[in-house]
Amino acid sequence: MRTATGPVRTTCSRRPARHRQNVLARDAYTVPARTATAQGPTVTSPVRTGAPDQQRVERSPATVSSSKQRQRAQQARKQQAKQEQRRAARRARRQRLAALVGGLAALALVATFVVAVLVNTGPDGAAADAGGCVPGTTDAREDHELPDPAVAEDRTWTVTLHTCATGSDHDITLELDGAAAPQAVASFVSLAQDGYFDGTGCHRLTTSGIYVLQCGDPTFTGAGGPGYSFGPIENAPEDDVYPAGTVAMARQGGNGESMGSQFFLVYEDSLIPSDNAGGYTVFGEITSGLDVVQAVADEGVADGATDGAPAGPVTIEGVETQ
Repeated sequence: MRTATGPVRTTCSRRPARHRQNVLARDAYTVPARTATAQGPTVTSPVRTGAPDQQRVERSPATVSSSKQRQRAQQARKQQAKQEQRRAARRARRQRLAALVGGLAALALVATFVVAVLVNTGPDGAAADAGGCVPGTTDAREDHELPDPAVAEDRTWTVTLHTCATGSDHDITLELDGAAAPQAVASFVSLAQDGYFDGTGCHRLTTSGIYVLQCGDPTFTGAGGPGYSFGPIENAPEDDVYPAGTVAMARQGGNGESMGSQFFLVYEDSLIPSDNAGGYTVFGEITSGLDVVQAVADEGVADGATDGAPAGPVTIEGVETQ
């Protein structure tokens, strides 16, 4: 049976009123057997300084600071290289599209055939018009380890999702709260820096009862994850209200230890009832690009449903963190 993570869609009208208490009755994913238990945070042992040595003790903070600076510099270089690769890929794609348009103009008699070549095949094997956006990968990426919450650095992170949606490229900017949800932010940032989200599609859109776009599953099945799960739930709203622009972690219904890589973007105020595990971890907000998510919602769900894959591909081409 196909399963997925995320908040359950309620049966109320456009503005949420009464909702079912069963979260993810249709879409609660199964954590891979080898990672059914969330890994605990890594414990870092303090540096031993031996006999009292004032000069040596005074150098320790500088040494640690220098190490962090080198790590950040290395990460900045990696992100710069990834950004250049994405730009090159976009340029190549535009050049190919321009060449095809020129071919259509010159070969009007075979225009129908050329247009057919532009049709993309979706993850389920069915042909779908990508409208200029290439559908995401369907390959599992389960070789990651849960990072220590300290990676969140108790600070605000700015994250840019480079996406292709509604037929063109768009950026969605997020602010992540490393103080309010350190484990969720540490996980997201680490996966982003490792390129985990690159080339993945957003597999679920809900347009009735609750209003979210769900992403972060490389397999596009709703069951994929990074090879680990974690909990408990952090920073869930007490009133179960998730305002438009909220960024939250998806999880299995009734299981607060089942978070992994899947997250959802709320594009319209939603009332999502808590279950016996609690609510959903809110770890950030959309600061720019909410209109992109709303435009995806306006195009609707494939086959005219109210809960399922978006009508057109929504692909995360890359993620930058700072």
